[in-house]
Amino acid sequence: MHNAITRRRALATLAAASVALATAACGNGDEPATGARGEALTKVQIALDWTPNTNHTGLYVAQEKGFFAAHGLEVEIVQPGDADPAALVAADKIPFAISAQEALTTARAEGAPLVSIAAVIQHNTSGFASPKDRNLTRPAQYAGKTYGGWGGPIEDPLLKAVVQADGGDPSTVKSVNVGDADFFAATKKGIDFEWIFYGWTGIEAELRGEPVNIQYVKDYDPALDFYTPILITNEKRVSGDADLVKNFTAAVSEGYTYAAKNAGESADILLEAAPDLDADLVKKSQEWLSPRYQDDAARWGEQKSEIWTGFSDWLYQQKVLTTQVDGTKAFTNEFLPSA
Repeated sequence: MHNAITRRRALATLAAASVALATAACGNGDEPATGARGEALTKVQIALDWTPNTNHTGLYVAQEKGFFAAHGLEVEIVQPGDADPAALVAADKIPFAISAQEALTTARAEGAPLVSIAAVIQHNTSGFASPKDRNLTRPAQYAGKTYGGWGGPIEDPLLKAVVQADGGDPSTVKSVNVGDADFFAATKKGIDFEWIFYGWTGIEAELRGEPVNIQYVKDYDPALDFYTPILITNEKRVSGDADLVKNFTAAVSEGYTYAAKNAGESADILLEAAPDLDADLVKKSQEWLSPRYQDDAARWGEQKSEIWTGFSDWLYQQKVLTTQVDGTKAFTNEFLPSA
């Protein structure tokens, strides 16, 4: 997930992204799979926004525990290739993907027919983090410090908004593009703080004995408690393939609800699917993230209209968007199982 922020460069420029299907997005074999009652399963793909991590655990749980099969589906979880997964969904080359609210909103402003069908995590767990030895405990203290970013369209206004909300002067913060350098490398080479997901990079910092201070963006403006990541499809699927969307969403909901209650077992399922991951990091991250999947929502995946409208209005006010987006049309809760 420390690379998930980097990944957003592609997501946020979705309109210009290639819609060529990633090589990995191929069907599985020739023999049709069957469900418990012998019926043929419908093959479906979902593309991740980055390499597997604890944002995606519910998908692997749904696959391993048979939740997809119980809903008549054989699901292939596809890792992103050169093509942007959200662009593939917009072009209906693939039905589902993991994305983020800022990327989907930006894409809809460019005319992409994307729709969010579930919030993977109920509240925004990203924030500006720094090694503890920098003694940055509030955004106003970023004055005179160096921020390491990647030049995404939301980054600068987000940083300014958080600093201003804390009474600081954002014009005194220096920004440097660090490219693909990770948090740990960058903060050893003159960077004071970066935008990270605590549930991955923050946990990794703890395990490395290099703990961080973090200021969560949601704490400085209600509009910044946007959903990231999200489960997306397109308008064509919503209107013309509703049964598939409903069955897929139901199975994913079961996967994340199970992972929320069974962090240890779910971490093991993710590690089995992605054995190259650091086991200690996955287990600690899962323990931290599992209760945050649903958090204070009535059910996993629930999305609020005010979050979508508030953040789309904020993006327009900050001139990230030149066209206003109707946030109420960017998401739906209709495919979620009842609470």
